[in-house]
Amino acid sequence: MRWRGERQSTNIEDRRGMSAGRVAVGGGLGTIVIMILALLFGVNPSQLFEQVPSDQQPGVQSSRPQNTQENELKEFVAVVLAKSEDVWTDMFRQNGRQYRKPTLVLFNDRVESACGIAGAAVGPFYCPGDEKFYIALAFYEQLRREFNAPGDFAQAYVVAHEVGHHVQKLLGISDRVDALQGRVNEVEANQLSVRLELQADFFAGVFARYVQNQGMLEAGDVEEALRAASAVGDDQIQRRTAGYVVPDSFTHGTSEQRLRWFKKGYETGDMRQGDTFATRSL
Repeated sequence: MRWRGERQSTNIEDRRGMSAGRVAVGGGLGTIVIMILALLFGVNPSQLFEQVPSDQQPGVQSSRPQNTQENELKEFVAVVLAKSEDVWTDMFRQNGRQYRKPTLVLFNDRVESACGIAGAAVGPFYCPGDEKFYIALAFYEQLRREFNAPGDFAQAYVVAHEVGHHVQKLLGISDRVDALQGRVNEVEANQLSVRLELQADFFAGVFARYVQNQGMLEAGDVEEALRAASAVGDDQIQRRTAGYVVPDSFTHGTSEQRLRWFKKGYETGDMRQGDTFATRSL
């Protein structure tokens, strides 16, 4: 991706080196479940975090040093975020709406959000309560090493997916899904979560089409994003962490489904074509 020299977003909070206190993984979740959720990004924070007490003190400075590689990654994600602002400002305007920009929070080990306190093992996540999404930059090394999904556009896909959740929040989709999930059983709630996640993948594909039209993509960039989308399918992760697959427990969709919806967003470039809730076949 040709990103150097491009505008960087200022909607970034750099909390690297800050401590947020005790990590909450909540609810007596078993180790295996935590491992699976930790490898999935976009997880619903309310399923993992305990609420932060209102009188909790802000994070204090930690002694962990920042490194050159992470600082360059910060510049990169700032460019990707800026491009996403351009994409969705234009898209919303075309559809008679106004886009409200999210904030990206960078952290190291743990972070406080409106959804609770999270450790880096949770992976990147979006919190609708504060309209911010959170990334520990070390996740990108995990994406390369453990998921075999290297490349800068694989990294851009992560940002674009989380911004997709913000788009859903602004459109009222995530609130409607959350309300529906409170009225159905666990299996049906998981199915709704899958549709929500696949739509975020679709929106990431729309972003990819936009930056390609700007001439920013290089050979192999789209393939990097597709590889990342495939690597974080529920079926792939469950096989790796548990050795078997439980479809009723899926919350993000299979590798094939994630690929399909990202590609649809990329091929159409039209946010109106991504209604994952209106189709029988995902």
